[in-house]
Amino acid sequence: MCGRYASSASPDQLVEIFEVDEVPDLPDVRALTPRWNIAPTDPVAAIVERTDRDSGDVTRKLYAPRWGLVPSWSKEPGSGARMINARAETVAEKPAFRRAFAQRRCLIPADGYYEWYPLKNADGTPVLSKGRPVKQPFWIHPLSRPGEPGLMAMAGIYEFWRDDSLPADDPGAWLTTCSIITTQVTDSLGMIHDRMPMQVRRADWDAWLDPHLTDPAAARQLLHAPSADEMGAYAVSKRVNTVANDGPDLVQPVEDSGAPDPREGSG
Repeated sequence: MCGRYASSASPDQLVEIFEVDEVPDLPDVRALTPRWNIAPTDPVAAIVERTDRDSGDVTRKLYAPRWGLVPSWSKEPGSGARMINARAETVAEKPAFRRAFAQRRCLIPADGYYEWYPLKNADGTPVLSKGRPVKQPFWIHPLSRPGEPGLMAMAGIYEFWRDDSLPADDPGAWLTTCSIITTQVTDSLGMIHDRMPMQVRRADWDAWLDPHLTDPAAARQLLHAPSADEMGAYAVSKRVNTVANDGPDLVQPVEDSGAPDPREGSG
């Protein structure tokens, strides 16, 4: 899964990188800032394309949906915290995700993401602290790739949820949420965790965002599972475990973490 990540690009940088046409004047969008410890239910930067109902024109926008998808048919928004990820294997079929996958795909920019590796003693038993397993956080990030930006364009879907208890013109009547599409890890990074975010290559951004592309099979072909030579990983400070901690120091490598180098292991 992907349960914590960093996105340090400013809104102005995202506008330039993703060739955004419009930045809506909305509170969550205005509040977007560089973050190094993004957690579920946080507003996150997302690139979307929307079709104007009157003109039919398609506009690329910078949105700030809440991370954790709430299906439009949900009776209440609390389910979002459980739907931060959508499995690539079933995203086109599951009722909670299939409509968004067909009609509302987005790009979620990230510098990289965090996963936790359970430490083990020499005899293979788990390292415990106060009776609980000790886990070492790892920073997993894209390596330099020809033709690609210096960040991950994670494949996402988004949805709108209407609070029927509020009038339509109330600013809080509509909630926009999103989910990150993940896949099985098949290389050495699987030693850290068995799931990873899927990405969309730059050449496929336009097709992925195109609201007129509603064929799930065609959309699925645009998903990219990065290979081992596209991603790097190293141990980082346990300060990332606390969501209140933020800052670029969280992605700095630490020595003597007690965890093996994932490049020397196998999934």
